[in-house]
Amino acid sequence: MQSQSISHRDLKLENILVDENLTIKIADFGFATENAGLLESYKGTPVYMAPEIALGEKYTGYKADIFSAGVILFTLVRGIFPFMGSTGDDQFFQHLLAKDYASYWAAVEGEDASKQFKDLIQMMLAHDPNERPSLEKLKSHPWMTLKSAKTDDQLKMAVAEKMMKQREERR
Repeated sequence: MQSQSISHRDLKLENILVDENLTIKIADFGFATENAGLLESYKGTPVYMAPEIALGEKYTGYKADIFSAGVILFTLVRGIFPFMGSTGDDQFFQHLLAKDYASYWAAVEGEDASKQFKDLIQMMLAHDPNERPSLEKLKSHPWMTLKSAKTDDQLKMAVAEKMMKQREERR
């Protein structure tokens, strides 16, 4: 989307679709906008929303989308939301705001997460949008470039099995 100068502004798990080949597709572009400088409108879903939007400040759509992607990534990897709101009212977000990362990871029971994962999430969920990484920096981050001992086919099978199990549990 960024290469097309588009900010989604409502990235969330419910708007991420995965087909049988594990191809990811993004849905619901109702709040999307062409990037033309700073934005002002309050758009998004609160638990995924960048703090600058939640606080009613002007914001850059790209940086807000990076924040939302950080919430999605954390949730997919850890199985829980990283916090319940991106303002000073949330006790978990307070730790991130204060850059008290040891307390944050202890609070979300994430001490066992890898150093690379913690570093990536801390950058993506930075309160200050200027501290969030660019898309290029995200792509080259050590956690994103890690190679698994499993083959791509093995990883796809593991993800497919997990998705099937989750569907069955919801029924």
